[in-house]
Amino acid sequence: MADEVQGLTVGSSASYEKSVTAADIESFAQVTGDTNPLHTDAAYAARTRFQQPIAHGMLGAGVISAAIGAKLAPGKAVIYLGQNLQFRAPVMPGDTITANVEVTAVDAERGRLTLNTTVANQDGTDVIRGEANIMVEALSDA
Repeated sequence: MADEVQGLTVGSSASYEKSVTAADIESFAQVTGDTNPLHTDAAYAARTRFQQPIAHGMLGAGVISAAIGAKLAPGKAVIYLGQNLQFRAPVMPGDTITANVEVTAVDAERGRLTLNTTVANQDGTDVIRGEANIMVEALSDA
Protein backbone atom coordinates (compact mmCIF):
# COMPACT_ATOMS: atom_id res chain seq x y z
CA MET A 1 0.00 0.00 0.00
CA ALA A 2 1.37 3.41 -0.97
CA ASP A 3 0.19 5.17 2.18
CA GLU A 4 1.74 2.87 4.77
CA VAL A 5 5.13 2.05 6.23
CA GLN A 6 5.53 -1.39 7.80
CA GLY A 7 1.77 -1.62 8.37
CA LEU A 8 1.53 1.85 9.93
CA THR A 9 -0.86 4.39 8.41
CA VAL A 10 -2.16 7.85 9.29
CA GLY A 11 -4.07 7.39 12.53
CA SER A 12 -2.00 4.46 13.83
CA SER A 13 -1.33 5.12 17.49
CA ALA A 14 0.19 3.71 20.66
CA SER A 15 0.67 4.60 24.32
CA TYR A 16 3.22 3.82 27.01
CA GLU A 17 2.76 4.44 30.74
CA LYS A 18 5.46 4.89 33.37
CA SER A 19 5.35 5.70 37.07
CA VAL A 20 8.29 7.97 37.84
CA THR A 21 10.20 7.34 41.07
CA ALA A 22 12.93 9.23 42.86
CA ALA A 23 15.20 6.29 42.00
CA ASP A 24 14.42 6.78 38.28
CA ILE A 25 15.44 10.43 38.55
CA GLU A 26 18.67 9.52 40.38
CA SER A 27 19.47 6.83 37.80
CA PHE A 28 18.83 9.24 34.94
CA ALA A 29 21.14 11.79 36.57
CA GLN A 30 23.88 9.19 36.89
CA VAL A 31 23.50 7.83 33.35
CA THR A 32 23.44 11.26 31.70
CA GLY A 33 25.70 13.19 34.08
CA ASP A 34 22.97 15.82 34.57
CA THR A 35 23.21 16.22 38.32
CA ASN A 36 21.59 19.65 38.43
CA PRO A 37 20.42 20.05 42.04
CA LEU A 38 16.87 20.85 40.86
CA HIS A 39 16.64 17.12 40.15
CA THR A 40 18.90 15.68 42.85
CA ASP A 41 18.83 17.87 45.98
CA ALA A 42 15.57 18.19 47.94
CA ALA A 43 16.81 21.16 50.02
CA TYR A 44 17.84 23.04 46.88
CA ALA A 45 14.63 22.18 45.03
CA ALA A 46 12.53 23.31 48.03
CA ARG A 47 13.76 26.86 47.33
CA THR A 48 12.45 26.79 43.73
CA ARG A 49 8.97 27.31 42.32
CA PHE A 50 8.55 23.51 42.27
CA GLN A 51 9.17 23.06 46.02
CA GLN A 52 10.63 19.58 45.43
CA PRO A 53 12.93 17.78 42.99
CA ILE A 54 11.48 17.32 39.51
CA ALA A 55 12.29 14.77 36.83
CA HIS A 56 14.59 15.75 34.01
CA GLY A 57 12.59 16.84 30.98
CA MET A 58 14.36 14.28 28.85
CA LEU A 59 13.38 11.48 31.24
CA GLY A 60 9.77 12.43 30.52
CA ALA A 61 10.52 12.58 26.81
CA GLY A 62 12.04 9.11 27.00
CA VAL A 63 8.61 7.57 27.38
CA ILE A 64 7.83 8.86 23.88
CA SER A 65 10.67 6.71 22.58
CA ALA A 66 9.26 3.73 24.49
CA ALA A 67 5.80 4.29 23.00
CA ILE A 68 7.29 4.34 19.51
CA GLY A 69 9.80 1.50 19.74
CA ALA A 70 8.02 -0.86 22.13
CA LYS A 71 4.35 -0.23 21.32
CA LEU A 72 3.85 1.42 17.90
CA ALA A 73 6.45 -0.59 15.98
CA PRO A 74 7.61 -3.52 18.13
CA GLY A 75 10.04 -5.85 16.40
CA LYS A 76 10.91 -3.25 13.79
CA ALA A 77 14.03 -1.13 13.46
CA VAL A 78 12.89 2.37 14.42
CA ILE A 79 15.33 5.18 13.73
CA TYR A 80 14.62 8.56 15.31
CA LEU A 81 15.25 11.31 12.77
CA GLY A 82 14.00 14.25 14.81
CA GLN A 83 11.83 15.31 17.71
CA ASN A 84 10.67 18.73 18.79
CA LEU A 85 9.47 19.11 22.35
CA GLN A 86 7.57 21.69 24.36
CA PHE A 87 7.87 21.14 28.11
CA ARG A 88 4.55 22.30 29.54
CA ALA A 89 4.57 21.17 33.19
CA PRO A 90 6.96 19.44 35.59
CA VAL A 91 7.03 15.71 36.27
CA MET A 92 7.36 14.94 39.96
CA PRO A 93 8.41 11.74 41.70
CA GLY A 94 5.25 9.69 42.14
CA ASP A 95 3.66 10.94 38.92
CA THR A 96 2.42 8.41 36.39
CA ILE A 97 3.02 9.69 32.89
CA THR A 98 1.61 8.37 29.65
CA ALA A 99 3.11 8.98 26.23
CA ASN A 100 0.70 8.95 23.31
CA VAL A 101 1.95 8.86 19.74
CA GLU A 102 -0.11 9.06 16.56
CA VAL A 103 0.96 8.88 12.93
CA THR A 104 0.00 12.12 11.16
CA ALA A 105 1.87 11.72 7.87
CA VAL A 106 3.39 8.86 5.85
CA ASP A 107 6.22 8.99 3.32
CA ALA A 108 6.04 5.39 2.08
CA GLU A 109 8.73 5.84 -0.56
CA ARG A 110 11.32 6.78 2.09
CA GLY A 111 9.89 4.64 4.91
CA ARG A 112 9.29 7.68 7.09
CA LEU A 113 6.51 8.72 9.44
CA THR A 114 5.59 11.94 11.20
CA LEU A 115 4.02 11.54 14.63
CA ASN A 116 2.13 13.79 17.00
CA THR A 117 3.60 13.13 20.46
CA THR A 118 2.25 14.01 23.87
CA VAL A 119 3.04 13.04 27.44
CA ALA A 120 0.37 13.56 30.09
CA ASN A 121 0.42 13.01 33.84
CA GLN A 122 -2.14 11.12 35.89
CA ASP A 123 -4.35 14.24 36.08
CA GLY A 124 -4.52 14.51 32.29
CA THR A 125 -2.23 17.54 32.18
CA ASP A 126 0.03 17.60 29.13
CA VAL A 127 3.58 17.79 30.45
CA ILE A 128 5.20 17.48 27.01
CA ARG A 129 3.94 18.11 23.48
CA GLY A 130 5.78 17.67 20.24
CA GLU A 131 6.27 16.05 16.89
CA ALA A 132 8.59 13.21 15.90
CA ASN A 133 10.02 12.10 12.59
CA ILE A 134 11.03 8.45 12.36
CA MET A 135 12.10 5.85 9.86
CA VAL A 136 10.80 2.29 10.26
CA GLU A 137 12.37 -0.79 8.70
CA ALA A 138 11.72 -4.50 8.94
CA LEU A 139 14.56 -6.68 10.16
CA SER A 140 16.39 -8.68 7.52
CA ASP A 141 15.96 -12.45 7.39
CA ALA A 142 19.72 -13.03 7.48
